Amino acid sequence: MRWRGERESSNVEDRRGGGIGGRHIGIGGVVLGLIALYFTKDPTLLLQSLTGGDTTQQSGPYQETPAEADSVGLIKATLGSTEDVWGQIFQQTGQQYQQPTLVMFSGTDTSGCGTAQSAMGPFYCPTDQKVYIDLSFYDELKQRFGAPGDFAQAYVIAHEVGHHVQNLLGISDKVHQAQQRGSETQANALSVRLELQADCYAGVWAFHANQTRHILEAGDVEEALTAAQAIGDDRLQKQSTGQVVPDSFTHGTSAQRMHWLQQGLDTGDMNQCDTFKARSL
Repeated sequence: MRWRGERESSNVEDRRGGGIGGRHIGIGGVVLGLIALYFTKDPTLLLQSLTGGDTTQQSGPYQETPAEADSVGLIKATLGSTEDVWGQIFQQTGQQYQQPTLVMFSGTDTSGCGTAQSAMGPFYCPTDQKVYIDLSFYDELKQRFGAPGDFAQAYVIAHEVGHHVQNLLGISDKVHQAQQRGSETQANALSVRLELQADCYAGVWAFHANQTRHILEAGDVEEALTAAQAIGDDRLQKQSTGQVVPDSFTHGTSAQRMHWLQQGLDTGDMNQCDTFKARSL
């Protein structure tokens, strides 16, 4: 992915080393944490249970590795690109795009949605309109799940920005209201459609960024699709528990995530990302 020398977003908060420490939890815990987070009324209690209640403060300045420094540059460039693309798309429909802030943290931190913990993986908080990420997630994506590459990392950011777009358009609120009225299985099914739409929106961003800035290089699309496949609910559940429980899916299967990301990449059209009207995912 061509990102070096591109405009970097200024909407980035670096809180690494300034948050709360805690035990690291593998991506298997990420699945359980994300599932539980949809239904717990107190995310702080959930995260304390995941970390064993360890809230010791980190001390000293954060020591950034060369790999992390590279990821920070890519994150800022990717966020800047999403600002340009979504700003133009919103303008074309007579709307104004409100840029989100991205927060980089290490271990544990605070968000408008409660405690942010590395075990949750990257996430978007609609309350404060911020994306949160612990860069250790990229290590797991590369080392444990075989999904390396710049564009794989960019896809993760673009997916979370997709949730911000959903929030601005009122889609997230409608889904959450419907989830509260339905059963847990119905709520999970709605969550899957919300997540797959965010995957499609990530593809829409990439389509337009490539048209205007020619960011894609050989193998980039395959990198993103590999990442989407690696974090499908069915694959993660199989790896963490040895069993697959479709009714508990909250993000979609590997095949579904790859399909909707490709849909956005192929069309660049938000209208082709309406997962809520799709008969088949």
